[in-house]
Amino acid sequence: MKILITGAAGFIASHIADAYIEAGHEVVIVDNLSTGRKENIHPKAVFHQMDIREKNLSALFQQHRFDVVNHHAAQMDVRRSVEDPIYDAEVNALGFLNLLQNCVHTGVKKVIFASSGGAIYGEQDVFPADETHKTQPYSPYGITKLIGEKYLFFYHLTYGLQYVALRYANVYGPRQNPHGEAGVVAIFCERMLAGRQPVIYGSGEQTRDFVFVKDVVAANLAALSLTGCDTFNIGTAVETSVNQLFSKLNELTGARMPEKHEAKKEGEQMRSVINPGKAACGLGWKPRWSIDSGLAETVAYFRQSK
Repeated sequence: MKILITGAAGFIASHIADAYIEAGHEVVIVDNLSTGRKENIHPKAVFHQMDIREKNLSALFQQHRFDVVNHHAAQMDVRRSVEDPIYDAEVNALGFLNLLQNCVHTGVKKVIFASSGGAIYGEQDVFPADETHKTQPYSPYGITKLIGEKYLFFYHLTYGLQYVALRYANVYGPRQNPHGEAGVVAIFCERMLAGRQPVIYGSGEQTRDFVFVKDVVAANLAALSLTGCDTFNIGTAVETSVNQLFSKLNELTGARMPEKHEAKKEGEQMRSVINPGKAACGLGWKPRWSIDSGLAETVAYFRQSK
């Protein structure tokens, strides 16, 4: 298949591009390099440096006639979405609409959409949350991810476009950017290995469902062969507090740093953990990596990079 992957100079999607190419697919990458890096791009991929909001994206779709679009390009910083919700909507809602319009105009068969189980459920009533949990996002980022899912339903209903929405938990692993405000694992790793004090915002008792990037790649591979449309949680159903994460990374890096806490950031949930049971039945997917094994591989990557 010929597959367009947006954002594949970045963390998650670059791993997906590698796996798709290894599986024998033809991969085209669109990335504006605002946060992605050229060194993440697979040498066998065709790369176009452009923004998903650009009008001339239509020429690319006309040229390549993609079978599948895997959409990962996004404004993905929850805190930035709170500070600048207009920019968040321009990228995550209007940029996605630009892609969808081009999909239906050029005969794209399927869209695989990186959604967020960590953000769209908001403060949960049930732990772990399954896909039937009410959606009450606490941040503009979560709102635009939910909007993306609603647009997918509309485009399927109106134009027959097939889709798979993957609601990720908190993804971590090699290549994650440690220099933004998103990606606490990467930030802690980079700071601890450099001998710089990491900061825990709030009490540190807030919990997240940390899923290793290699498990996320496996879900994106499985989504290629799914018939029809569906939405799946991609997580582990295991809660880990930020304080626990800090302790694990302190041990793995050998940093032995004290905890330093600052004020809680707006728009962040207290507890977030999702149930991946539906993906086991519908995608044949289950998480294979424990938090300890995933963190060990992640620390090894950052240590080597340093």
